[in-house]
Amino acid sequence: MKRKHWFILIVLVIVVVSVFLGYKIAFEESTDDSSEEHTDIVPEESDNVSSEEPPSVVPEESPLPSEESADSFSEESTDDFSQKRMQMVELQLRGRDILNEKVLEVMGRVPRHKFVDESLWDEAYADHPLPIGEGQTISQPYVVALMTQALNLTGSEKVLEIGTGSGYQAAVLAEIVEEVYTVEIREKLAEMAENSLSNLGYTNVYVQSSDGYFGWEEQAPYDAIMITCAVNHIPPPLISQLKEGGRLILPLGPTTYYQALTLLQKTDEGLSSDYITSVLFVPMIGEALED
Repeated sequence: MKRKHWFILIVLVIVVVSVFLGYKIAFEESTDDSSEEHTDIVPEESDNVSSEEPPSVVPEESPLPSEESADSFSEESTDDFSQKRMQMVELQLRGRDILNEKVLEVMGRVPRHKFVDESLWDEAYADHPLPIGEGQTISQPYVVALMTQALNLTGSEKVLEIGTGSGYQAAVLAEIVEEVYTVEIREKLAEMAENSLSNLGYTNVYVQSSDGYFGWEEQAPYDAIMITCAVNHIPPPLISQLKEGGRLILPLGPTTYYQALTLLQKTDEGLSSDYITSVLFVPMIGEALED
């Protein structure tokens, strides 16, 4: 009888040990499997998180710089600001209502930071104006693109700009049209803009320091005129210097409040006008303040 009891006890011990070993082996295999899955997933998640440029920011159809200006901007296309320019184009311009592909391409190429003080370079592609000295500003990128798009330029035009400022708007125009004549009443700003444009290799932009109210009669007539300072009336000399069929864009209205960004077209019957949006520009000075 005792032998039978011992036999049963030994069998139970063997069963318990077998079950314990089975659970241990199963647990170790499960741990190994889960560790392998974790290793496969983490690198994929890590890659996604560390991506510097999500697909929504720069889609595959984003415009690329044209071959025509590749040489003059080869250094700029690889600079530290190229990604900021592309983000500016996609979020601030294409994300709104800038649809002209040529304008988008040029805005993605012209180095806006080269037209402001180096202390402001980190903000150069932000969605707001920046100071350039003399109480003046470089316009918000969206406004530059909007005014350029509104002129519906095709490439062969001669354009007059009133209010050179930093020279950035002139550079954008120069990438699209044949010739740009730009007038700045503040001599120091005119000199700085001319230097910036020259350093970037622009040979089709001509800068003059004078009162923009009177335009640049010696080079008239113009296919298009852009006024980048607020006026409460349209300067008559500029109308006379505009070709028939030509377009003039300006911030028209009170110089101490918001203005109406207005597009005019000169016809044999006079001027037709289209309201675009409300804007806020610094006022034109000189003769404009006398009238």
